[in-house]
Amino acid sequence: MGHDQTTTAADGTTIAWSRHGTGSPVVLVHGITESASAFDPVTELLAAQHEVVSMDLRGHGESGSGDRYDLEVMTGDVIAVMDAAGVSSPHLIGHSLGGAVVSAVGGVADVASVVDIDQSLQLHGFKENLAPAEPMLRDADQYQSVLDSMFESMQGDLLPAAERERIGSSRRADQEVVLGVWDVILTQPIDEISQVVDMALAGYAHKQTPYLAVFGIDPGDAYGAWLGERISGALIEVWADHGHYPHLVDPERFVDTVSQFWARTTRR
Repeated sequence: MGHDQTTTAADGTTIAWSRHGTGSPVVLVHGITESASAFDPVTELLAAQHEVVSMDLRGHGESGSGDRYDLEVMTGDVIAVMDAAGVSSPHLIGHSLGGAVVSAVGGVADVASVVDIDQSLQLHGFKENLAPAEPMLRDADQYQSVLDSMFESMQGDLLPAAERERIGSSRRADQEVVLGVWDVILTQPIDEISQVVDMALAGYAHKQTPYLAVFGIDPGDAYGAWLGERISGALIEVWADHGHYPHLVDPERFVDTVSQFWARTTRR
């Protein structure tokens, strides 16, 4: 599904987006190097009952490149699309990088709920995994093979071959963009990274925003307590052995899960 709309972020970056279906609004935000098309099986199911707004983050898909790719500026990109689409209090769903972005949006914007797919917000663990690969990620000759290996290792055994190929074929893996997104993780000490996350989530202390995290890779037993301290009432589901794309391993189960979550928690 291509985009037929664009809007302009605060710094002038062009953000591509589109709308599908009618009903209560849902905004989808994809993972790093991917685009809105990664969500296509889920978008199709959700659009049967919802107005689905999908978008490409800056430096991804059909959107333009920017000078910054940090969490703050990408949060602004999502809010710019929400404004352009005229959606009020939407449900947010984000995968991987998009999960971190929608979590930050939920801290500052009026949203009905937030669903994070397979993105731990305890980023120090990611830093430990990423650090050994940093020299190769910064090397233009090694960058692509290292990135491909990282994605391959996360996909898991249950993701259908056709989905692997579909996701891989639409990647826009710009080295500058990926290093820009990961800059804070690569360059800052763990306590500073944790401070960035805590600041992004600080707004949840002042409101009751329904929040669900669906993991295909177990974030660990302590994650629920950590998340609950920052987002009151946050729920976690772990779909064992589903890998990094649980929503694409079983789109019907995912849409049923979020629909039931919305039915239980939405105020409207």
